[in-house]
Amino acid sequence: MLATIAFPSWLKPEVIPGLPFRWYGLTYAGAIAITWFLFVRESRRRKAPWTDDEAAGLFVWAILGLLIGARLLGTLGYAWETFIKAPWSIIWPFDQDGAFIGLRGMSYHGGFLGAGLASLAYSRRRGLSWLAWADVMALCAPLGYTLGRLGNFLNGELWGKVSDRPWAMVFPGATPFSAREPWVQEFANKVGISVSSMNDMVNLPRHPTQLYEALLEGLVLWAVLWLFVRRRPSFPGFALACYTLGYGLARFGLEYLRGSEAYVLRLGPVQAQPDFFAGLGYLSTGQVLSLAMVLGAGAFLFFASRSSRRSTAL
Repeated sequence: MLATIAFPSWLKPEVIPGLPFRWYGLTYAGAIAITWFLFVRESRRRKAPWTDDEAAGLFVWAILGLLIGARLLGTLGYAWETFIKAPWSIIWPFDQDGAFIGLRGMSYHGGFLGAGLASLAYSRRRGLSWLAWADVMALCAPLGYTLGRLGNFLNGELWGKVSDRPWAMVFPGATPFSAREPWVQEFANKVGISVSSMNDMVNLPRHPTQLYEALLEGLVLWAVLWLFVRRRPSFPGFALACYTLGYGLARFGLEYLRGSEAYVLRLGPVQAQPDFFAGLGYLSTGQVLSLAMVLGAGAFLFFASRSSRRSTAL
C-alpha cells in the first residue's frame, strides 16, 4: 500500500487541453485581482493621498517591474548557462517544437526588487509617498501570493525534496532515480512503490512545498499583517518592513525543503542523498537572498523606530 499521495492524474497545466491557457496564468490573474481589491479597500480606509488613477498607475508599474525582475533573476540568476546560449528564450514562450510552454522560471526575489524599483520611479515622478504606498501593498500582497503558489502546485512544478511523510506527493514531472541505486530501492520499498527491474527509473514522493509556501508565506503572513500590523500606529515603512521580515524568515526555513538547488554557501559538512534534506550545513541562492531581506528589514525597523521615538519625544 502506497504510504504517500499521488499527484491527481486528471490535473493538467492547461485549463482547457489544446489551448494556451494555463492554471498558473489564471491564478496569477486572480492574485492581481485580489491584491487590487484589498489595496483599494485599505487605501480608502486610510484616506490615502492618491487618486484612483495614481493608484492604478502605481499598480501597473509595480506589476510590470515584478514580471521583468522575476523573469530576469529567474533565468539569469538560476539558469544563466541555459539562457546565455539562447537569450531569446527569456521572452519566448514556446519550446523548440513550437508548443506553448509559457515563461518558465520566475524568481520571487527578482519580482520583489523589480516591483519596488518600478513603483519607486513612478512615485517620484508623481510626487507620491512611496513608503505609504508600499505599506498598503505589503498588507495586501501575501493573499495574492497564496494563489500564485497554488498555481505552481496546479502546474505540478516547484516540488520539494524527497520525503516519506504521509502527505508527501509523487509529482509526475519530478526527476526520477535509477533503481540500480540501493538507497532508491530501500526508499521505494519503505513507501510502498513497486520496483520490478533494476532498469526502472523510480519517481519518489516529495514535499509539496508549493502548498507549504502558499500557507506560510501567503495565508498565515497575510493574516498576521492584516489582523495585527494593519491597525497598529506606526511610522512610514513599518508594514513593508514587517512583510519583508516575515517573508524572508518563512522562505529561509522552507528553502531547506524545496527541490534541488545548487549550494552557494556551505557552512559545514553536507551529507545526504540527491534531493534529500541535507541538514543545516548549507545555504542556497534563495536562502542568501531571503537572509538579505531579513537583515535589511531588521535594520530598517531598528533605525526607523529609533528615529520615530526621537521625533515623538521632541
